[in-house]
Amino acid sequence: MSKNDPFGFDISAAKDKKRKTKGRRGMSGAFETSTRICEREGCDEPGQYRAPKNPRNLDDYFWFCKEHVREYNANWNYFQGQSEEEFQQFIDNATVWERPTKPFGRAAAEDKWARHGVSDPLEILGANGTAPESRAQSSARKLPPTERRALDILEAKDHWTRAEIRKQYKSLVKDLHPDMNGGDRSDEDRLSEVVWAWDQIKDSRFIRD
Repeated sequence: MSKNDPFGFDISAAKDKKRKTKGRRGMSGAFETSTRICEREGCDEPGQYRAPKNPRNLDDYFWFCKEHVREYNANWNYFQGQSEEEFQQFIDNATVWERPTKPFGRAAAEDKWARHGVSDPLEILGANGTAPESRAQSSARKLPPTERRALDILEAKDHWTRAEIRKQYKSLVKDLHPDMNGGDRSDEDRLSEVVWAWDQIKDSRFIRD
């Protein structure tokens, strides 16, 4: 098989390697074709390894031999000469991959609503829009009938967490237990209901901790 293509171009691997010798780096990172001399004073070894001169300009290089580039890199400090403010700015930018977020144009949006005589866009939703707390409390939690009944027995609010319901349960047990009422057992039926109700609630997957 001919190494030349039909148009007369040499596409052999050997020819391709020769084309890529300019500026080629070896496995060690050395520029094997470099004809420079190490820039460390008093050294006349080949300068085949480059190192940036300044953190502000990473495209301008010193050229060293292997020994001196290692020494240079060991003492390299990207943040050298930066103020505390510049260092913090670098950290802040790095946190968001140098793509800081911008605030939403709230003022412009409010101006659009103002043209319609609305100072608060959520006013159009009434109390549910301007008072999310009341909306959260008024919306009934989806519970099985037994757990709904258990909440009623425990006199617990629909939006309470499990910890809040547990606190209410302990308070009721304390009030109803015979030992806390001088041995009076008149509330035993009510106490049994409270204990049953807590058994329904304590492992419920519908109530958050």
